[in-house]
Amino acid sequence: MGKVTGFLEIDRQDRKYKPAADRVRHYKEFVIPLSEEATRDQAARCMDCGIPYCHTGCPVNNQIPDWNDLVYQGDWLEASRNLHSTNNFPEFTGRVCPAPCEASCTLNLNDAPVTIKTIECSIVDRAWREGWVKPEAPKHKTGKRVAVVGSGPAGLAAAQQLARAGHDVHVFEKARKAGGLLRYGIPDFKMEKDIIDRRVTQMEAEGVTFHYGVHVGVDRPAKDLVAAYDAVILAGGAEKPRDLPIPGRDAAGVHFAMEFLPQQNRRVGGEPVAAQPILAHGKRVVVIGGGDTGSDCIGTSVRQGALSVTQLEIMPQPPVKEPKLTTWPDWPLKLRTSSSHEEGAARDFAVMTRSFVTEAGVVRGIECVRVDEKMQPIAGSAFELPADLVLLAMGFVSPVHEGMLQELGLTLDGRGNVGADTVAYQSSANKVFACGDMRRGQSLVVWAIREGRQAACSVDLFLMGKTDLPR
Repeated sequence: MGKVTGFLEIDRQDRKYKPAADRVRHYKEFVIPLSEEATRDQAARCMDCGIPYCHTGCPVNNQIPDWNDLVYQGDWLEASRNLHSTNNFPEFTGRVCPAPCEASCTLNLNDAPVTIKTIECSIVDRAWREGWVKPEAPKHKTGKRVAVVGSGPAGLAAAQQLARAGHDVHVFEKARKAGGLLRYGIPDFKMEKDIIDRRVTQMEAEGVTFHYGVHVGVDRPAKDLVAAYDAVILAGGAEKPRDLPIPGRDAAGVHFAMEFLPQQNRRVGGEPVAAQPILAHGKRVVVIGGGDTGSDCIGTSVRQGALSVTQLEIMPQPPVKEPKLTTWPDWPLKLRTSSSHEEGAARDFAVMTRSFVTEAGVVRGIECVRVDEKMQPIAGSAFELPADLVLLAMGFVSPVHEGMLQELGLTLDGRGNVGADTVAYQSSANKVFACGDMRRGQSLVVWAIREGRQAACSVDLFLMGKTDLPR
């Protein structure tokens, strides 16, 4: 590496947030980037550690030590080229990826991993500012036509790779704009949507055609796509949320997180919102579910002016610090506090919700009980929590089966996802492939990008008998 002793001489320094009192007044991003000098210093901390376990942690196989060294040397253009060689959209992952690469970093043994995510974001943001990110139109057209259903990160990655290989790619999206959960699930304060728009513009210049407001399997028969295209990639995500079928579930004021979050994103984006808006202003909000979606519900509720926000998790509170020698380099189970938690939310663990308390058909509270490590109720631990708005953020169980999947009669795996392996990505139907959350179940943006790229490679091989696309 360029600075062999960098990890000994330089302390870890990461991006900071603007003050909570200021950032909760708007929906803009609030992360403060590091200076060029500070980013260079952080890149210098990357060790010549022999076996870069960060590669193990990164689903898209980013060549992390290489572009860290390039940043340290000041060759930002080559760092951008290297970064884009494995990741179509590093500005997405540089903002919303939980950075499993940092958990796998050798320096994480001392709780001071290289700030990989920050350096990645710095590289791609600079690349956009400098005009280095340009359309990469194919030199030759193959004459093959590919349909991609869904424009989340998996669909976008697959579409871009196949367009660059010379295929005529058409993306079908049921919403008004591209992005999937990137646009309609992740709040703008975590990722502003012009970041998606500029990639869509790039992809259109590369030959990708986007069809919005087309719900395949509802507005347009899925079999029509199979008949009209040489290959079809299903990248529609895992949209069926996990429900909580307890007494009072049908009360007004009890909603899935993905009924709540997209509304606010549409408001910010100037899109029409449903006739019955879901708003947290002046309400006692309870978020059930302790993951990232629950955290997004907290940050959005605070910005909408909630009276109070409480997050409940049925699992016990994880340790603040993981046992390094038994978990590293794997992703550790430990207590994680997001920027939204810091903005004002009470958190309670090992709590089971038994019923919703209602009044005239409207939720007014929830009846809870504490549970032991086997998730069994603890006698005498029942309590009631006031609530005017309850948001269910307990994850997603599978893709929606009604419509497209049932029409195509695809084989599903044991969890209800589209059955396809990670070599061919081909479903049980001829010419039909599946990738992303629709194939693997609820997962991360970075995994979606990986699967989209690999599915594109398999489709190119299927269509042409050979492929130069990377996996």
